[in-house]
Amino acid sequence: MNLEKAKARIEQLSKELHEHNYNYYIKDKSLIADRAFDELLSELQKLEEEYPSLVMDNSPTKRVGGGVIKSFKTVKHLRPMLSLGNSYSKEDLLDFEQRILKVIEADVTYTAELKYDGVAIALHYKNGELVQALTRGDGTQGDDVTENVKTIKTIPIQLRGDYPQEFEIRGEVFMSKKSFERLNDQKKEAGEPLMANPRNTASGTLKMQDSKVVAARNLDCFLYHLLGNDLPYETHYKNLEVAKEWGFKVPDAAQRFIQRCETIESVFSFVSYWDERRNELPFEVDGVVVKVNDYHQQEELGFTAKSPRWAIAYKFETERVLTRLLSVDYQVGRTGSVTPVANLEPVQLLGTTVKRASLHNEDFIEGFGLHFGDQVYVEKGGEIIPKVVGVNIESRALAAVKIQHVKTCPECDSTLLRNEGEANYYCVNDNCSPQVIGKIQHFIGRKAMDIEGLGDETVAQLYRAGLIKNYADLYALKKEDLLPLDRMAEKSVEKLLEGVEKSLQISFEKVLFALGIRFVGQTVAKKLVRHFKSIEALQKASFEELVEVDEIGDVIAKSVQLFFQNELNQELVNRLKNKGLQFELLLDETGSQESEVLSGKSLVVSGVFSLFSRDELKALIEKHGGKNVSGISKSTSFLVAGDKMGPAKLAKAEKLGVQVISEQEFVKMIS
Repeated sequence: MNLEKAKARIEQLSKELHEHNYNYYIKDKSLIADRAFDELLSELQKLEEEYPSLVMDNSPTKRVGGGVIKSFKTVKHLRPMLSLGNSYSKEDLLDFEQRILKVIEADVTYTAELKYDGVAIALHYKNGELVQALTRGDGTQGDDVTENVKTIKTIPIQLRGDYPQEFEIRGEVFMSKKSFERLNDQKKEAGEPLMANPRNTASGTLKMQDSKVVAARNLDCFLYHLLGNDLPYETHYKNLEVAKEWGFKVPDAAQRFIQRCETIESVFSFVSYWDERRNELPFEVDGVVVKVNDYHQQEELGFTAKSPRWAIAYKFETERVLTRLLSVDYQVGRTGSVTPVANLEPVQLLGTTVKRASLHNEDFIEGFGLHFGDQVYVEKGGEIIPKVVGVNIESRALAAVKIQHVKTCPECDSTLLRNEGEANYYCVNDNCSPQVIGKIQHFIGRKAMDIEGLGDETVAQLYRAGLIKNYADLYALKKEDLLPLDRMAEKSVEKLLEGVEKSLQISFEKVLFALGIRFVGQTVAKKLVRHFKSIEALQKASFEELVEVDEIGDVIAKSVQLFFQNELNQELVNRLKNKGLQFELLLDETGSQESEVLSGKSLVVSGVFSLFSRDELKALIEKHGGKNVSGISKSTSFLVAGDKMGPAKLAKAEKLGVQVISEQEFVKMIS
């Protein structure tokens, strides 16, 4: 294919893929099968690899990310991004209307919209293409996060229809409740600190340096404000309606996310409606934004130094209290993660006395510019976890000292490490006492070794008494060592020792999870055990062999290797093996082995099937002695191919000479 033909084909493929993305993510309908879409995308990727000079800035391939951003440029906004004035009552909204009517001698209509709890973004389009995305920053200038924004599938990078030549549209990037819960579940399984809330997570994600990670976190975006000299209509509401036709995800009137209001009483109804139902939404909101609908009236009303006179935010009521930040402690978790915690003057909040609140990390402290002695606003996240949400700078003492995050471990004084792209500092000393205690507490947990008679407090007590220094020491405990300790009567000692003895029967996958390898949660532990079947095989596994395991990626593979390369961990595993713990997959754990017809074979399952689900096929592979792998390599025995399978896998299988079989052929093979 010559250069001219390649250019034409790239443009055609890009146009088709942008259209399919619009239909899927904005119109919520699919006009093409997943397999066909993947084939178009694969063809475009191959052409871009072959003709790099023809790669367009707004190529659909940008959606998957992959670039590493070393730093974010600071860029001045074309128009300032001002904050909105806040209101907390109907009286405030009536005052807002009275201020408007003093200036506007005509009928005024409003739009009422949900106030999304996310990160403000300004998107600049030229000739239908996204050319720049800026965060709010200080309102005058913001950070250029264009490459990360391109991974958000609800933000179009190529518009459709009849749009202005150049304009700006502003909105809110957010993370849905479901995506946030999924992310925290993954972090919990990996033994990592949990994210504080969807808003902070969206903000941190948008500034991550690896756009692949940004793409994986499924950020979303509502666009709600158009700016430009050539907009099609003279009212805010109508321009948002037409913006949907250009490809933008705008507030949906059918779902009552936005409403055109003829009177302020209609605004009150909208506020009341969502105040009662806000918790039913799949994303976080913290109020309603009320705007004068007519652009000419907006211009007439103008701006104050801080906010527009034609818009106001009505904040839903949440209990917030003001108290003093006395000091900061730093807690070390079992993975070494260091979390700052504010010590507060005791204050009543939603029926409980709050004395402490998480400060999350260094970026959080810096973002608020916190000083010792500051008056801080505290709320309860999800009405459970106290969090600092603001600071009253006006009350700050002149001699107040700024809070600086510690750079050495508060427990062992080791130098802390902050990895590039991560928010937390880590203590790298494996013998640091909170880490050791935390690892043992994880080891004995219900989802791990489930040692009855042994709780977190007892673990800490045994450690302080010098009876255990790691989880292998649990299997050397003796009755005469335990009886002299406080709260250790004969019955409780016997129960503890019986629990330790019973744990020798715990299955290999739970033992592997109990070891506390970073990023190895219960699901990952099960995958590794089913694949390698013994701790010896897992310890010897190369990086390539690890990533070949179904659903195991680079990060997990590196973490597993690092764990087993550590001499202390090698010694612990050997001691546990000598004590009789299960480090091998037993025959009856494979789920009633039916045959060995696939023994020594590794299979990749890809696509959609008619007789079985993918999980059922994978279970059948294991029942007949085979191994499930996720990636195709020279050592792959078979590719079980279903409908809608991506063409890349098929091409790779053919290139490497891997035999491709259908679902029916697989069934015949195991029969």
